[in-house]
Amino acid sequence: MMHKLVLSFLPATMLSGVGACPAVSAAEADTTDNAALNDANTTIIVTGLKPDEGQNKISQSGALGAKTLFDTPYSISVIDAEDITRRQANSIGQIFANDPSVFSSAPSGSTNWWGTQIRGLGVRNYYIDDVPLLLYWGGDFPLEPIESVTALKGLTGFMYGFGAPGGVISYRTKRPTAEAMLTTEIGYRTSSVFYARADAGGPLSQDGRLGYRVNIGGEKGNAYNQAGINRLVGSLALEYAISPDLKWYATATYEDSNLQHEPFQFYWANYVGNSLPRPTYDYEKLNVANSYYKARTLAAATGLDWTFARGWSARLTYGYTNKYHRSNKMFVYMRNQAGDYDGYAYNFAELDQNHFGQAMIQGDVMTGPIRHQIVTGASFQQTDSAFGYNDRDYYWGNDFNGNIYQDQPFRVTRAIRFGTGGWPSKEQQRALFLSDTLHLGEHVQAMVGARHTRYRLADLDGNPLVDSGYRTSAVTPTLALIYKPAPYASLYGSYVEAMEPGSRVGGEYANVGEVLKATLSRQYEIGAKYEHRQFSLTLAGFRIERANTIDRLINGARHLTQDGLTLYKGVEAIGSYRFSDRLKLGAGVLHLGPSIRNVSAGNEDLRGNIPAGAAKWQLTGSAEYYVAAIPGLSLHGNLRHSGKAPTSDSNTLYVPAYTTANLGFQFNTLIGGRKVTFTGNVNNLLNAKYWTQTNIGEGINAAMSVRLSL
Repeated sequence: MMHKLVLSFLPATMLSGVGACPAVSAAEADTTDNAALNDANTTIIVTGLKPDEGQNKISQSGALGAKTLFDTPYSISVIDAEDITRRQANSIGQIFANDPSVFSSAPSGSTNWWGTQIRGLGVRNYYIDDVPLLLYWGGDFPLEPIESVTALKGLTGFMYGFGAPGGVISYRTKRPTAEAMLTTEIGYRTSSVFYARADAGGPLSQDGRLGYRVNIGGEKGNAYNQAGINRLVGSLALEYAISPDLKWYATATYEDSNLQHEPFQFYWANYVGNSLPRPTYDYEKLNVANSYYKARTLAAATGLDWTFARGWSARLTYGYTNKYHRSNKMFVYMRNQAGDYDGYAYNFAELDQNHFGQAMIQGDVMTGPIRHQIVTGASFQQTDSAFGYNDRDYYWGNDFNGNIYQDQPFRVTRAIRFGTGGWPSKEQQRALFLSDTLHLGEHVQAMVGARHTRYRLADLDGNPLVDSGYRTSAVTPTLALIYKPAPYASLYGSYVEAMEPGSRVGGEYANVGEVLKATLSRQYEIGAKYEHRQFSLTLAGFRIERANTIDRLINGARHLTQDGLTLYKGVEAIGSYRFSDRLKLGAGVLHLGPSIRNVSAGNEDLRGNIPAGAAKWQLTGSAEYYVAAIPGLSLHGNLRHSGKAPTSDSNTLYVPAYTTANLGFQFNTLIGGRKVTFTGNVNNLLNAKYWTQTNIGEGINAAMSVRLSL
């Protein structure tokens, strides 16, 4: 007779049992019904509690190296694969639905065309395994191969170099496992999207020194918004322990995506009136049937991790990322509350390639009673971009007009070219960085760091672009002080600067293709982090000063220009409390006080206004409940309220506030001795109808999947 006893230590956020109530003791297991034990195939799952890692999670924060969140003097949010899978999230907005500081105006099933914000500022910085990836002009990175997604809020000049001050979205891919594993999942999303994925890993050699992880997935069908989804994704990760102190790794992810006839993207610059049209979810009237957005994305990295002395390690990284997109995408300028619009077809292709290399050393030294945590290194980044901005390969035209409540019969019949020879450019960053975290006794840390970056923008022949306006170098410092009264609490204050490269002006402006100059931003932040027993809390107060971009009419044509200073100041708070082993509640709030300052003559009417797209309030609430009567069943849900936000710096028109609710379940059981997980979610449960800055809202939609673990 063989009996199988499985000890499963799950995170407290996933408390469940199969065939036994949660938190079964060893003594209780010994008294299990004898009749059940007589079955040779009986499986007893004894589930214990493991505290949430919370602020003790290790974060890779660029040039700061590996630190726990407690020891990082900035606000950071980390969402792991377990939570993403449980909520079946498939967009940035859904991933960070419980974080009020991270917001996306692009609903799922649409191209994320500059839609993501952190603290009211647009996000332009994306990293995959520490390697930069340009997701300009739309795109979310595929989630099938992802272990975690991190949002680093605010300025990132010291950690990552030149970049937009909104923050960083960083993806970490899944890594090889010590034991063989395989999970397969099939699922369905409304209205007719079917998807499948497989995740396999384990050792490839008998000595266990070589390990692998493979993820394959795909989905096809029409989404809730009638967008046609057709994509495939695959990833591979390898690790090899050359010696106990030296490890080699390599990762690669590839996605081929074709998003067809998605709803229009909306602009409000030509709108007459101060109230938006009534939202409609009659999506078939909001698209052009043969429009599409096609993209191929590749992200690869390899490197060495070497522990070369006690307390000292080195990491060498090389990465390559590539995104090629072809846009036959439709934009409309809303004209009035009756729902009339002017429609524009936008055709162009872009190829962005990043080469990234970094060498970093991290370790401890003592000078008398003071312990120094040193991080130093050098990095090189080259971005080659090729745009289809010329008369032959680029098109932006008022091809159709209509009304959002009526059918749109327009179809693209002209020939479309997708060359990328219009405005090729080469962007280079060479940087040296050094930081020292001084441990001044048991409770106090002081951090000093600086990055020196040499930045250059040139065409692909190596000649500086005449209209780029800059080739520069800059030192971006960071200063911070951390006080830890207890191991589970920290108070901090920090200052950081960042240089932002000038952005290339998009096709909706008369000065399309112009590259705006590099600008300096500053951030001041104070905060607190607490994680103990049932209670978790993060608080932050911040002030971000950023050079502003303003729409201006010049000779009757709309231009994008730089003028003035935009101030983003606010307070964020995110907390949760576990009332029992079965119930956990969470809440979050972001209050922004953004304003436009220091404008030049001719733009005085903008002084004191709220910058476009920034809402003063974002509120979230969440709940998790584990059903005692049905072991293995958990319920989860969340609410999110987004405050009203102006559509432009003039503040004459606002996108109204709205609130959405999501609800889901997960059920773990055994079938044939194998763990099977059923998951289901309903997004926008109450079918709230709303606008965002760039899109019509996400109507009620559902997902269901079954996952088998071997």
